[in-house]
Amino acid sequence: MFKQADSANGGGQISARLALLRDEIVRRQALAFQPRPAGSRGPAWERFLGELSTPVEHWQAMRKARPATELAGASRPVMLLPGFGTHPVRMKPLARVLEAAGHRVSDWGLGFNFGPSEERFERLCERVVAMARKEGEPLVLVGWSLGGIFAREVARLHPEAVRLVITMGTPFSGDRRANNAWRAYQLIAGHSVDDPPVGRDMAVKPPVPTVALWSARDGIISPRSACGRKGERDLAVPMRCTHLGFAAHPDVAATVGRLIDAY
Repeated sequence: MFKQADSANGGGQISARLALLRDEIVRRQALAFQPRPAGSRGPAWERFLGELSTPVEHWQAMRKARPATELAGASRPVMLLPGFGTHPVRMKPLARVLEAAGHRVSDWGLGFNFGPSEERFERLCERVVAMARKEGEPLVLVGWSLGGIFAREVARLHPEAVRLVITMGTPFSGDRRANNAWRAYQLIAGHSVDDPPVGRDMAVKPPVPTVALWSARDGIISPRSACGRKGERDLAVPMRCTHLGFAAHPDVAATVGRLIDAY
């Protein structure tokens, strides 16, 4: 009799969990299929499809790239923050160039970037503060796409631990739906782009030097959102690459290296 009762309770718990899972799937689907508001536009689909050319562009650019040793300057501690849906390994090419130039490079230590949560953001802040203390100087934070939102927010809350913020194709300015990724973001992250747990005031400039790299050829993020307005960043630098190219394009790596040396 007791075994039957335990079995019934176990079956009830499984059913309850399945019901919760179904409700969550339905909720996220609703977020993913929200209509785009009138007047809100991301990059044209031709540019979005142009993201497929990223590997070819990298190969062509690598043939013309200067040796990394020519970029050598003062050694700085640098943390790389990956874009939405990506793992830090995607930024290894950038890390190798910066390491060859003498910088001490680390990743953000949180694995895949599937969107912000208060807990993950708190862990990132703790990691940045601890690393700055260990290094004996503030860090340079280099954030690709959503990683740049994290970088700006960390610097806003802990400016004593951050020397410089460099964002790459980061949508910190203007319309939060001026991109071709907001539906995927809402599906995976599980919350609306209008009410994120981190970066509610994304356009507020951190109290440290802040540089925005943007590209008119970006097929995912609106160039206008990634460039920002005066007062939202200290400097905006145009690049010629795809959105996916920010993580590994040699011209981007060279520009990041020069900016680190300049600050």
